[in-house]
Amino acid sequence: MPQLIASVEGVEIKHVFLEKDRTTLGRKPDNDIVFDNMVVSGHHCVFELQGLADVYIQDLDSTNGTYVNGQMVHRHKLLDGEVVAIGNFRIKYLASSGDTGHMATTTINLDVTGLQKRNAVFQVVNGSSAGMEMPVVKAVSTFGTPGVSMVVVTHRRDGYYIAHLGGASRPTLNSEPIGAQAMLLANHDVLELAGTRMLFQLREAEQPQSATQ
Repeated sequence: MPQLIASVEGVEIKHVFLEKDRTTLGRKPDNDIVFDNMVVSGHHCVFELQGLADVYIQDLDSTNGTYVNGQMVHRHKLLDGEVVAIGNFRIKYLASSGDTGHMATTTINLDVTGLQKRNAVFQVVNGSSAGMEMPVVKAVSTFGTPGVSMVVVTHRRDGYYIAHLGGASRPTLNSEPIGAQAMLLANHDVLELAGTRMLFQLREAEQPQSATQ
């Protein structure tokens, strides 16, 4: 069965099997695949299944266009392994439901990469929730309110990256607007998200005590 694997900054966020004749993608909640991001139109594109395995993608007169392998398309028959790009979203098309060739989304173990293991948290510094901490424990985490302002934080080998994921209110990092291009987070960066300020902190992970002490 044909399938789609959607990712942001190399991290899988959605896996869809194309079982229907038409699978729509867009920002509005009535789509089969919803990406709450301002670069995505309300009804952006549609995947059409014809016969048993032929899949066509058609742009629905979107504002920012639909791209396949870097080329803007209006209607295009997808080939196995081709990649659709919409803003900072990447959607890989696989013609069959066999081995996908991708790794499941997991938390990265920094010990394996040779980097010093650290825990990341956002600490709220204003309002009634001041002092509350939100750990960043997954390979991809989202923060904010859909339709208002959302960011995505991805955990890579070399650190934590942040990008604007959706909502009309543009978040800022150290008073600079955050865009769709991922930015590397540094210790004590200040994120402002729909009026809430949060301090990004990297803390040394606690080492287990030896039983021989």
